[in-house]
Amino acid sequence: MDIHQIQSPPSKRNAPPSLFFQCSDLILPWLTPQELAIASLTCTTLRNLSNSITLRRASDASRSLEPLPIPFRNSLDQHPYAFFLYQPTSSPSSNLVRQSWGSTHQNPDTETRTETSSLCFVDETGNCASSGCGCEETCEDGCPCVVGFGGFDGVVFECGPSCGCGLSCGNRVTQRGIRVKLKIVRESRKGWGLFADQFIPKGRFVCEYAGELLTTKESRLRQQMYDELSSGGHFSPALLVVREHLPSKKACLRLNIDATRIGNVSRFINHSCDGGNLSTALVRSSGALLPRLCFFASDDITKDEELTFSYGETRLNSKGLQCFCGSSCCVGILPSEQT
Repeated sequence: MDIHQIQSPPSKRNAPPSLFFQCSDLILPWLTPQELAIASLTCTTLRNLSNSITLRRASDASRSLEPLPIPFRNSLDQHPYAFFLYQPTSSPSSNLVRQSWGSTHQNPDTETRTETSSLCFVDETGNCASSGCGCEETCEDGCPCVVGFGGFDGVVFECGPSCGCGLSCGNRVTQRGIRVKLKIVRESRKGWGLFADQFIPKGRFVCEYAGELLTTKESRLRQQMYDELSSGGHFSPALLVVREHLPSKKACLRLNIDATRIGNVSRFINHSCDGGNLSTALVRSSGALLPRLCFFASDDITKDEELTFSYGETRLNSKGLQCFCGSSCCVGILPSEQT
């Protein structure tokens, strides 16, 4: 028998099985950028599929886990997006290794946000653009939580797990996800930064600083590792340490949030030596053990304006990363945590 009678034509010999192509949308979104690039070199079909996934990733950093998509914008180089693992709110140190991103199918994790689809969205004037959203509702009678507001750089009290109300309650503003339009833009000196994609009025909740919650011991070990990696100037960690002094003034609560590997889009908010246009507040919810760190607009923010805040007190560090905030009071070095 002639061998050509049992061999596949050259055009099909190198093609992966059609079954793989049918399942590719379930497999390729789990790959890292490096793995996806290698897969794209295999054949034309996989290259086209990989390009489609890359475009979908660049169109929404939140992987559909937020009410509104948050796109990447880069006109400087060939990096269409920044790769990290997404979670909308902080949680204890996770073993999360992979996460689907770029599939045409809805991420199963989005079920946690589907119930917010009828809630309010903010228009360019800063007003609610939805009808029947319940944004003006207050907590139902008998709700055990303490309702109040401590002001920016203070403490905000919201309903929590022990309350009987849902997300439509007016006292759960920071629990509905990111409801203002944002975008992640790449700049020549700062790298990626978070920008407003609409007008954001003063006082509006913008986002939570989400990441892995670490113990102080874990935080110090990671900071030492990050200091070594960033000494070359090509690594920017996103480990934030928040200290809340207790009423007794004899102790303080230390909250260690690391968004370097796992976090949300707040990891792209850059520092400004003048304090920036965002203010921070610790949000405590009834029945929740730990507070959450949230950002609010400290002034009216215009469309296309970069969102910034102060990372904290600057400590002179000869190996510290250079600051490019451009403010009149810039000290030239980014604040760093003392380990």
